[in-house]
Amino acid sequence: MKVAIVYNHPYDKSFCHAILETIHKALIHAKHEVDIINLDKEKFNPVMSMEDLRAFVDREPIDKQSLEYKKRIEKCDHLIFIFPIWWELMPALTKGFIDKVIFPGIAYDYENNNGTRMKKLFTKLNGITVISTMNTPKIAYRLIFGNAIKKALLRGTFWKIGYKNRKWISINMVKFISESKRKKHLDSLYKRFSSAKF
Repeated sequence: MKVAIVYNHPYDKSFCHAILETIHKALIHAKHEVDIINLDKEKFNPVMSMEDLRAFVDREPIDKQSLEYKKRIEKCDHLIFIFPIWWELMPALTKGFIDKVIFPGIAYDYENNNGTRMKKLFTKLNGITVISTMNTPKIAYRLIFGNAIKKALLRGTFWKIGYKNRKWISINMVKFISESKRKKHLDSLYKRFSSAKF
């Protein structure tokens, strides 16, 4: 299986980076092929310009980096996102990736003229996994903030396009947990992603 990882964190000693390294090793151990899209290192521009918005209406994407990501993702069977939750949502680069790559003419098109039914264009892609870290307790994120990332990304984006296989792994209270607890999280992720199917 070929897996693309969309990674967004500017600090290479972060827990997110440890997660990225762990999952990469696990996937390689399981003989999967891995393509890491490191949005920070690749200096992805998340800003939607006036030209991008015109391209959205015309369904003819023009952003060269987004078109390159299209080529990379359309070869993959599974897409993994790894990022921190900042102010209850994803960082700007991840949001920009959604805006500019999950885009008509790249990731989806419309099945009817009035644009109410979507069809996915990444036809080989059969699953999405989102892995997020945050300092908010899990119960507070669910009860107070309504699991915002799940609603916005897994339902509001990928469910609408038509992906049935969607998973969210949330690691909470990262700032406050011990090193041994962090290691348990990493060991669990390694075990999960080193299997043939995850």
